[in-house]
Amino acid sequence: MIDRDQLYPLLFEPLYREAMWGGTMLAEHFGRQLPHTEEPIGEAWELADREEAVSVVANGPLAGISLRDLLAEHGRDIVGDRFQGPRFPLLIKLIDAGRRLSLQVHPDAAAAARLGGGAEPKTEMWYVVAVRPGAKIMAGLKSSCTRQRFVDSLNSARIEDCLQSFPALPGDAYFINAGCVHSIGAGTLLLEIQQNSDTTYRISDWGRLDVNGKPRELHLEQALASISFTDRTNPRIVGVVDAAGHNRKFPIVNRCPFFRVDDLRLVEEWPDRTDGSSCHLLTAIDQPVELAGRGREGQMVIQPGQTCLVPANYGRYRLQLPAGRATVIRTSL
Repeated sequence: MIDRDQLYPLLFEPLYREAMWGGTMLAEHFGRQLPHTEEPIGEAWELADREEAVSVVANGPLAGISLRDLLAEHGRDIVGDRFQGPRFPLLIKLIDAGRRLSLQVHPDAAAAARLGGGAEPKTEMWYVVAVRPGAKIMAGLKSSCTRQRFVDSLNSARIEDCLQSFPALPGDAYFINAGCVHSIGAGTLLLEIQQNSDTTYRISDWGRLDVNGKPRELHLEQALASISFTDRTNPRIVGVVDAAGHNRKFPIVNRCPFFRVDDLRLVEEWPDRTDGSSCHLLTAIDQPVELAGRGREGQMVIQPGQTCLVPANYGRYRLQLPAGRATVIRTSL
């Protein structure tokens, strides 16, 4: 381990997860060498601190050290003043949907407490990275859908008529508050930023079967106890479509108690800093980005799809663009 004043921006080894709905866009869009698996890869956990999956540092003197061990030694210096431990509070994923995901919902803190069984609250947001033609996002209930209509439609194709549906477009984002019914359509590659939770209640799996020819388990009782039937907000945050000759910062999520997310549209060097209150998580979207900070370990390239953790106590750094315009998603607590 190193001293707190020697902490530096960290990259991590991705943790790949199989899924029956997984796709090929991680390899095709980001050029990643994926492991050979029985089922396709559906998720790359870029930053994780779960019992079943903990990220490991990939760069510098701390290479090979787990995020869990790092936080045990330098929790607040890395995460920020709000860190209460022991786990990193967020989970950062890339989701590669070759087929559409199940229709699902996550509980909020109150629902998780009522349901028990290890349930954890989960609010998340998505940033659409790339899509295939015809890809769509389903998120939230239509204003015309009553609770009774939703329940009556659970076992039929009419369930889709209850949902808000949007064309999946690169640059768009979605804020999926706990209690919001949602599904990611086939042909969508997106970045997911979420509370550190893996609690998902499956409402419908569209009638499909797993590799053993059996339907996956549904969780209707828990789902109905988690859905916010009074929330009919539009979760879509329309992306930036125009270009400019200067750097711009667009807030995507700025009123959520769990994370703040900004869309940085860069055309030149971007100066930034952490001040001890929170780390910065920097995800390169479309171009490599060079991070320039203090010391040899503060110089690195963040490749498209990678997330770099800039420790809360690190201070000043700069983002430089070796290939012109770049989009970076910056997350903080």
